[in-house]
Amino acid sequence: MKIYLDLIMILNFTLDFILLLSVSLILKRNVKLTQLLIGSFIGGFSILLLFLNINNIILFIFKIFISIIMVLITFGYNNIKYSLTNLLYLYMSSIILGGFLYLLNVEFSYKHIGIVFFNNGLSINFIFLIIFSPIILYIYIKQTKNLRYNYSNYYNIDIYIKNKKYKYTAYMDNGNVLVDPLTKKIVILMDKRKILFNIKEFRLIPYIGANGSNMIKVIKINKLVFNNKEYKNILLGIIDNISLDGVDVILNRKLLEE
Repeated sequence: MKIYLDLIMILNFTLDFILLLSVSLILKRNVKLTQLLIGSFIGGFSILLLFLNINNIILFIFKIFISIIMVLITFGYNNIKYSLTNLLYLYMSSIILGGFLYLLNVEFSYKHIGIVFFNNGLSINFIFLIIFSPIILYIYIKQTKNLRYNYSNYYNIDIYIKNKKYKYTAYMDNGNVLVDPLTKKIVILMDKRKILFNIKEFRLIPYIGANGSNMIKVIKINKLVFNNKEYKNILLGIIDNISLDGVDVILNRKLLEE
């Protein structure tokens, strides 16, 4: 069987470059193109280790060592935590990319009858890897950034009504600055489907939402607790639904200003 070493090295260099670039984008590392290229070049030459007559344990140690060198050259060294974070995201990106490519290879290269798989003569080629690897990692980077941004604004909160505590999951929405025009109290919003208590007394206040102007019910609460802080003089507004994943309550940006 012929092995085109130059193509293997180019492929390995390209994939390492994509992985290092992914880490740089996810962690917002300010690195130069030359650093990315040098790190990728070292990773590309690591493919030569496969041709050495060494056992799997030594080979694994060499691979770890090479990846550490790649990270240090590309991102530099600030402290141990900084470098370990870079290394962790490099391996996470590698696992994501490798897993997707393996899945695609199985889908394209194998047929199956029941649980018996057999090769159908096709395989993922060099061009396929070059084209699809950036797409896979782009989707991964985009989703990772979205998750980091969204879930950093999630909070576990306690709402006290008539001195009884109710636990909810809340989201800090910078767009919610609703204040009761009469009492000037801050208003937080709850999905009416998540109410665990009886509402006997309420007032109506004007509310401008995505669907235009309306009036919403607001009730008094004893206090709101989140981020280990207590907030009093808060009103709880009841809205039809909250579409955010797993969110029961929309917090008010003005809470952070107090």
